[in-house]
Order: sequence, then C-alpha cells, then structure tokens
Amino acid sequence: MTVSAHRRTGRSRYGERVPLVAAAVCPHPPLLVPEVAGAAAPELDDLRAACDAAVAGLFAAAPDAVVLVGDGPTTGWITPPATGTLQPWGVDLAVPLDPTVPDHAAAPPDPTAPHGGAVLPLSLTIGAWLLARHRTRVPVAAVQVTADSDPETLRTLADQVRDHRPRVALLVLGDGSACRGEKSPGYADPRAEPYDEGVATALATADADALLALDPVLSTELKAAGRAPWQVLAAAARATGGDWRGELRHHTAPYGVAYLVATWEPA
Repeated sequence: MTVSAHRRTGRSRYGERVPLVAAAVCPHPPLLVPEVAGAAAPELDDLRAACDAAVAGLFAAAPDAVVLVGDGPTTGWITPPATGTLQPWGVDLAVPLDPTVPDHAAAPPDPTAPHGGAVLPLSLTIGAWLLARHRTRVPVAAVQVTADSDPETLRTLADQVRDHRPRVALLVLGDGSACRGEKSPGYADPRAEPYDEGVATALATADADALLALDPVLSTELKAAGRAPWQVLAAAARATGGDWRGELRHHTAPYGVAYLVATWEPA
C-alpha cells in the first residue's frame, strides 16, 4: 500500500527553524534481518525493500548527521561507540550504531566495556542495521524513549535533535499495534485496525498534530511501540514549521503487528 499527500504543519513555537531535512519511519521486527528470518525471509521482501527506499531518501537529502529514534528501556541519547546484538534472536551478529567510529569492537556488546560503549535496544539495533545496508558515511547518533514518555519529554528531545547538527535526518523506528488477530502478540482487539489506519493517514499526510494526539494509554493497550518515537518526529517537524510532504510506502500486518514505512520531507 502506497499513499502520498501534502499537509501544512504549524510554525515553530520556539522562534526559530529546526534543521530537519528529511525523516523516514520504519518498523523494527527482528525478522526484517534475513539471517534471523531464515527460510521465512522472502515473506518480508516487500517490507525490506520499502525500508531500504525510505533510508535511501534520507541520504539523498544530504544530511550531515542521522539520528535514530526508537523505543527503549530508558529515555535519552545514545552516542557512539554503541552496539546492538541479534543474539537473543538466534543470530550471532553485532551491529554498531555508527560504523564510521573506529572504537567499535567486532564482538557482541558488553555493558562493562571500555570507552563507555552502550548496548542498543532492539529498535535502534534494527535502525543501525538498516543504515549499514547503505554504507553510512555521516555521523550517527540515537535517542531511545520509553513507552510512557510524556509530551514535554518528547518535545525536549525534539529540541535537542534540532541542535545536534546543522542538517539532521531522522530515522524513526516504531511498530504499530500488535493486536491484529487472534495469533498476534496482543491477541485480537477491534480498536487495533482503526488505530493503525489513523497512524497510516497521519504518516501519509505528514500530519504532525494527529501523531501528537495519539493516546498513550490506548497505544500501550494495543502494544504500539511506535507512539513515542512518532511523536518525537511530529514535535521536530512541527517545530521546524513550513510545509511537509509525506509518503506512505508500506502498511501491512503480516504477523498480527502493523508495519508502517513512510518518508517526510519539506515541501
């Protein structure tokens, strides 16, 4: 499913423009990595291709840094050196946050390792893996947010993204509801499909206000891991102001979890 549209966002409430030059939204299932999916890898070929196209669009905008935003156990910035691992999903693969930083070890991450190397949560591990498929040549940093992050915290993080570099691109990692059927992780919930359709429309139309209006309680009940990361994107775009163009590149729920891929760029 692919939809494109235009939407005007609000002008900055902070009195200046945020240097956000592009954004991509991707899901973060470990099955996105072919080595994890094994024989089932072809089932997500379309999703993988959509993610690759969205990430390529980030680099086409010529950013001087990429910031990953995804859910995690705490809220705050993660700067290189940092590494994620896919060992919990049966694959001995370490994924550095920023492959251009020489201090990354080839071994799986160790929280007690020297240089303050951090361990990436799954969302940022998949984000770093997606970037690595494009031979990243710009600095990469990351923000993790907890599922219960409040609006003020998310706005603060969006402000910090604004100040990170003169030209910033965002790769936002987040799954939709996980309640799309009896075999889904959250079982079937009749509210799940309307919720996901609302998110899909907001992403397709670059509707920052609609994303900012997502209910944290409902999002948690539907196990939608993308709510807080999407709202960091929305706050950054809203603070930037001007016109934004959105394109929804993919929207499916193959395993009872909604996977959405979208791109945003200044119109």
